[in-house]
Amino acid sequence: MAGFKVIIPARYESERFPGKPLIDLDGKSMIRRVYEQASNSDADGVYVATDDERIAGEVESFGGRVVMTRRDHPSGTDRIFEAASRIGLGDDDIIVNVQGDEPLIPPSVINKVAEMIDSNVQMSTLCELIIDPKEVFDPNVVKVVSDTHGIALYFSRAPIPWSRDHFGAGSIPKGISWYRHLGIYAYTAAMLARFVSWDPAPMEQAEKLEQLRALSNGEKIKIAVSPDKIPPGIDVPGDVERTLKVLKEGA
Repeated sequence: MAGFKVIIPARYESERFPGKPLIDLDGKSMIRRVYEQASNSDADGVYVATDDERIAGEVESFGGRVVMTRRDHPSGTDRIFEAASRIGLGDDDIIVNVQGDEPLIPPSVINKVAEMIDSNVQMSTLCELIIDPKEVFDPNVVKVVSDTHGIALYFSRAPIPWSRDHFGAGSIPKGISWYRHLGIYAYTAAMLARFVSWDPAPMEQAEKLEQLRALSNGEKIKIAVSPDKIPPGIDVPGDVERTLKVLKEGA
């Protein structure tokens, strides 16, 4: 597999959980745990992209690499693009976007999404089979459908595919599978540059799903089932205890 870089966007100012990257998770900050998981992948470089000196200081304290970025980015993708530009990556270099609130992400997942990039597809992501039927109808669970070649056709908060005959009768059909999109991406630096140059797409704004900007501009997104389960990340303070339990069970 070609070499790749991991860039972890990290903000201190979060509406739902201010200071989240610096919370203590059994003796280590969350950003450190994410960084260490990424460092255990096959990446030949791991960087934290942040606009906050407190986060930068924490990363530097454990020997990590930091790229300072502007504060006014509208999304994590824009922050990653600035970081990639500052690092000096070439058009064909592969970047994996690992979210800064995924302290338990398996390194195998990072490797998988990176190895999916090739000369024909410059953006990739992962999914997993939905087991709980209630999640099919949960708008917080993003669903994805793909073609027979593993290219994403659409992402939606709605139940896709829609089972016309069964859903109307309030039942879940057998023989049809639904897949949850997982928020990890890989892309080439050239693809990332194209992405941030495009205006937000109407369907992106309707669904509040940034990846739809790529599809609306004719970009292919390769998708595969994740090789390992990704434990839930930390979105709000109430998620911390769940993560601590997993860490202690794995100790």
